[in-house]
Amino acid sequence: MNLKIVVYSKSACPQCDAAKMTLKIRGLAYDEIRLDDEAQRLAFYEKCGPAVRQMPQIFINDQRVGGLAGLQAALAQLAG
Repeated sequence: MNLKIVVYSKSACPQCDAAKMTLKIRGLAYDEIRLDDEAQRLAFYEKCGPAVRQMPQIFINDQRVGGLAGLQAALAQLAG
């Protein structure tokens, strides 16, 4: 299964670290884009939609699955 996974994260973010660890444990490659600048992060949130206000935001094959819980649900569905 060839997945394109992109993790948008920020520094000092426990949920971001947990999401990246989840991917590493499963042996899934991902690209990380750090948005440590608040203005960049706010602009990114605007692109994602009004409900998005936290990191990480994870995309699988260009579809936003959300944060850590969304990642776990998407991986469970893919494995199913």
